[in-house]
Amino acid sequence: MIGILGGMGTQAGLDFCNKLAILNRGKIDQEYPLFLLYNKANIPGRPESIGIHTSNLSNRLINKKSKKKYLLVLKSLLKGCQLLKKSNCRFLVIPCNTAHYWYDDLKKKINLPIINMPKEVFNHTIKQCKKNSSVGLLATEGTLKTGVYNKFFDKRYNLIYPELKIQKKSVNQAIKFVKMGNVKAANRIIKPAIDYLIKKKCKKIILGCTELPIAIFAFKSFKKIKTSKIFLDPNLILANAAMKKYKR
Repeated sequence: MIGILGGMGTQAGLDFCNKLAILNRGKIDQEYPLFLLYNKANIPGRPESIGIHTSNLSNRLINKKSKKKYLLVLKSLLKGCQLLKKSNCRFLVIPCNTAHYWYDDLKKKINLPIINMPKEVFNHTIKQCKKNSSVGLLATEGTLKTGVYNKFFDKRYNLIYPELKIQKKSVNQAIKFVKMGNVKAANRIIKPAIDYLIKKKCKKIILGCTELPIAIFAFKSFKKIKTSKIFLDPNLILANAAMKKYKR
């Protein structure tokens, strides 16, 4: 059984489950994959818990306040993982990009495989993009600060982000609207950020916040999501990786 630690946000967790089901649609109920979603919406805010100094925060904690915030989130994430483990899940997925800042410490503390979403996105990109290509990244400011994508992409690609003004007015607001349930507004307001990255000649654009695929693809068919040439949807990539592991 696949264990899904969700709630970061709730819409993103449900989006992952939907993609998992559609990718593996069976003729009868018994052909669908077994999965358990724990919508742990009470995990403290991830971006707010990262602090100002984020480089290797888990290994080199800057101050007591940053350490307290970091450990508070880690404790909550760990409780969620432990519940899924007790429910006999074979492995875990976390459909939240920012939460992967705590990935290494979670791996140390729970004896269960956890698929690393940014790593899966990187492996997927290698198959589609030449070395030294420009790759755009749309994500929360927290995710950008953590460097969870830089960890994999910087060795091979040139990661491009929107300038700060566009980040705040376009990306941040689109994510906020999805969390509020106003997907139509999110779809409209994310366009300037996409246009900016296209002008920067990005070969691919990573939708590095799990709310963003909802904003961009809400009014398109699932077929179009799968065939979109420029966008990389981490939730969709994670769903594919989960199914490969599930079928082993």
